[in-house]
Amino acid sequence: MNHPRRHRLPQLQGRFWIGAMMAFLAPFAAAQGVIKGDPSKAQQIVTQVCAACHAADGNSPSPANPSLAGQHPEYLYKQLRNYKSQSGKPPERNNGVMAGMVANLSDDDMKNLAAYFAAQKPKPRTARDPALAKQGEAIYRGGIMAKNVAACASCHAPNGAGIPAQFPRLAGQHAEYTAGQLKAFRSGQRANDAAAMMRMIAAKMNDQEIAAVSEYIAGLR
Repeated sequence: MNHPRRHRLPQLQGRFWIGAMMAFLAPFAAAQGVIKGDPSKAQQIVTQVCAACHAADGNSPSPANPSLAGQHPEYLYKQLRNYKSQSGKPPERNNGVMAGMVANLSDDDMKNLAAYFAAQKPKPRTARDPALAKQGEAIYRGGIMAKNVAACASCHAPNGAGIPAQFPRLAGQHAEYTAGQLKAFRSGQRANDAAAMMRMIAAKMNDQEIAAVSEYIAGLR
């Protein structure tokens, strides 16, 4: 005999968990506020510092480096601040290369860079492995109910556009980079996610699931 309520329970639990987490994170987003920078003042820094890895228009040609074009300025600003040591403390996001890049940036510089890359137009990508992307679509849109992993779309939107000031844009990101970050969250190497949200999700995913959802995200637009 089928029991619809039993089948719906994991899905309802996932929705409740996401709703609770979003309510918890809302004050953090409100406290951060809208980032207002001057893109024109970032041009020199982009040319001298950022373009070599991320390209002048933010569409990184290398899978090792994230594409920044079209990313929410609040998210970009937060990441730059997290890379930079504050008052002698270790950086909240540990990356030797990026730590060196942001070392001499002022707060206004970071806001200007965030505004600059947010204003760039992202170039669409396509998934290279259709079969793997199909597996990833199921996870992105429906989660993994057996592991109580919520759907990525719940926070990052069905088209990967994200939610400004709370959840970053994912659409068109290099699959290799996305997979690397999920694994870093899973291991705890990266721990600058609010309320450990991504660490809790990634901890329940295996390498195949991470590869699949990362491949699907690469083709979102």
